[in-house]
Amino acid sequence: MGLMTGLRHALRIDNWSMFNYKPLFADPTTGMPQRRAFPEAAAMWVPAEDERRLASYKLLAAYDQNQAGELAEIRDGAEARERREYGDPAMFVDTLVSHVLGREQSITVPGAEHADDDQPDPQAVQAERVQELLREWADEELLPMRLLQAERKAVGLGDGVLHLWWDADKQRPRITTYDPGFYFPVIDEDSDGTDYPTRIHFAWELPEDKKRRLPARLRRITYELDWIRPATASGVDRQGRPVRAPVLTEATDDEPAIPVLGRGDRVDHLGAISRMYPWSEQPSYKTCYLTDGIWLLEDLTGDIDVDSLPMEKAHFNSNSQGEVLDRLDIYQDFISVIHLPNTVPAAGEHWGQSSLAKALQVFDELAASDTDSARASGTTGLPMIAISGVHDSNQRFNVGPGALFTLGENGKMTAVDTSAALRELREHGHDLHDRAANVVRLPAVALGTMDPSKVPSGYALELSLGPLDSNIAGMRLARDHADRLIPKFVQRLFHAGQHPDWAGLPVLPAKLTRGPYTPTDKAAVLDQVTTAYLAKVISLETAIRMLQDAGWPISDAQAEVKQIESRSFEAARQLADATGDTKLVADYLGVDINPDPTPPPAPQLPGLPSDNTPTNQPDAQPGGSGGNTS
Repeated sequence: MGLMTGLRHALRIDNWSMFNYKPLFADPTTGMPQRRAFPEAAAMWVPAEDERRLASYKLLAAYDQNQAGELAEIRDGAEARERREYGDPAMFVDTLVSHVLGREQSITVPGAEHADDDQPDPQAVQAERVQELLREWADEELLPMRLLQAERKAVGLGDGVLHLWWDADKQRPRITTYDPGFYFPVIDEDSDGTDYPTRIHFAWELPEDKKRRLPARLRRITYELDWIRPATASGVDRQGRPVRAPVLTEATDDEPAIPVLGRGDRVDHLGAISRMYPWSEQPSYKTCYLTDGIWLLEDLTGDIDVDSLPMEKAHFNSNSQGEVLDRLDIYQDFISVIHLPNTVPAAGEHWGQSSLAKALQVFDELAASDTDSARASGTTGLPMIAISGVHDSNQRFNVGPGALFTLGENGKMTAVDTSAALRELREHGHDLHDRAANVVRLPAVALGTMDPSKVPSGYALELSLGPLDSNIAGMRLARDHADRLIPKFVQRLFHAGQHPDWAGLPVLPAKLTRGPYTPTDKAAVLDQVTTAYLAKVISLETAIRMLQDAGWPISDAQAEVKQIESRSFEAARQLADATGDTKLVADYLGVDINPDPTPPPAPQLPGLPSDNTPTNQPDAQPGGSGGNTS
C-alpha cells in the first residue's frame, strides 16, 4: 500500500486502487469507503486493513447483479436508478468462469495410467486405486458444482475460498464454498503474503430475529495451528456456558492429578507433546484447533476486532457428536482451507484481483451509452413534430395513423429525425463493448459475438485466441496450488477419518486437471494429426492426445490405442515379417495364440488296419476287405 501526501487528499495505492475514481469507494477527504454505502465494511469488529477489501466485494457484486445504479443512488440521488444495465459484467464473468474451469474437470494421479500394463508394478496399482477413490469422492461430493461456485466468486470478486472438512455422519470429506467477505486470515507482518496463515477466521453478522427474540449477533469460526496440548473434554463453566476443560487423572495420596494425553500422543525428553499422523513419516508437534463461537454485538465494545474478541463473552457451539467447539483438537496438522485468488498476487500481497476491476470505468461508460440509446429510441419511434400555421394556437394534436391536421396559409409540419443520433450511440456502444473485451482480454470469438463464417481457418482462429490463452494461463497458474491441495487434503481427511477403503493406501501426489476451453477446428486438427502420423513424425499415443485436446469424444487414450492396434492387421503383418515372432504379433493385436497346439488325430482311411489291430493277425489276402479288386 502506498500513500502520497501533499495533494488534495491522501492518494491510496493498493490492490483495490482501480476503484478510487468512485467517490463512494474513496471519500475525497479520507480516501476510505463511505459508510452509508458500505456499512458492513465499516463494522466495528472488521479490521481497518480489510475495510477497502470488503467494500470492493460489495461494489463488484452490485455490477454483477445489475445493481450499480442502485448503489450509486446513495450519492447521486434517484436519477442514478435510471441507468440501463444489461448484464454485460455478468456475461464477462460467466464466460471467464467457463474458460478457466474448462469443459470438464477430473482428478489424476501420476502413474495410474500404467495400471493396465501386462505386468503393472505395485506403485501403479496403488496409484490407480487412489485415483479411482478420489474420482468416486468427487462424484459423490458434486465437485464440479462446488468449483463453479468458488470460481464465480474468484473471477467476479477477486477471491474464492474452499473449506474441506470430515463429516463423521457421511463418512467422507465435505467441501464448502465461502464468500470471501467472510474470510479473515491473520497474516504475519513479516510474511510476504504468500506464506500460509496459521490462524484463519470466518466471521459474519447474524441479524436480529424478533420472532425468536434473538438480538443481533456475530458468529466466528476459527481454525488455528498450534502446539499439541493435553486432552480436553466438554463441560460447563461457573456461568453455565459450554466450554472445554483439561482431562486430569485421578489424584491419589501419593500423586496429584496430572493432565491426560490425547490418543497416540507422546511426550519427548523436553516435555513437548508429539503425534504421528497417518500421512507423515516424522512425528509432528502441531495440530489444528477449531473454535466456533457467537457474540452479542452489544457486548463488543472497546478497541477490538475479529482477531481479538473477548472469549469470556462467547457462547460456543457444538458439533453433531456433542463436542463443544472451544479449541477442539481435530487431529490434523494442517488447516484445510484453500484460498483461491483470481490472479497471481503481487509481491507482498495475499489477495487476487477481479477480472472486472480494470474495465469497470468502461462498464460505466457502456451503461451511460445504453441509457442514452434508450432515451433516443423513444424519440425515434415517436418522433418530435413541429406544426406551424394552425388557426387555433390552443389546439392540441394527437399524432397517429390516419390523423388529419388542418393548417392555415403557409402552414407546415416538420418531423425531427433522431435516428442518426441513435445509430451513432449504438455504434459507440459497440466500440465500448469491444474496449471492455480488450481490457479483460476476451476476444469476440470467445464471447460468441463473432460470425463463425468469417473465420477463414483454424489457424486464424488460434491466432485470435492469443490474448485469451495468456489470460487463462495466468489465471490457471494462480489456481495451480489449489488444484493440488484439494486431492491432497481429501486423502488426508480420509486417513484421519479411518475410512476402511483407504486402509493401507499412501497419500500420493494428485492434481485436479482442468479440460480444454478454446473452440477448435476439429477438421483441421484431424488433418494435421493424420498427416503427421502417416509421416511417422508423431506416435499414435500423441495423435490420440491431440484429438482429445481438440474435443473428440475419447475418454481413455490408452484404451483407444489398444482398440486401434487390435484392428491394424496390415501393421501386424508387417510386424510378423520383420520379427517372425508370433507371440509379439499376438500381443500387438491383443489376442491369445497357443504356441504349442495339440496335433490333430491321424485320419483313418476305410479298409486300412487301425493302430489297434493286433500284430499277431495274419496278413490280409487278395480279395479281402483291404485288397484291390479292380
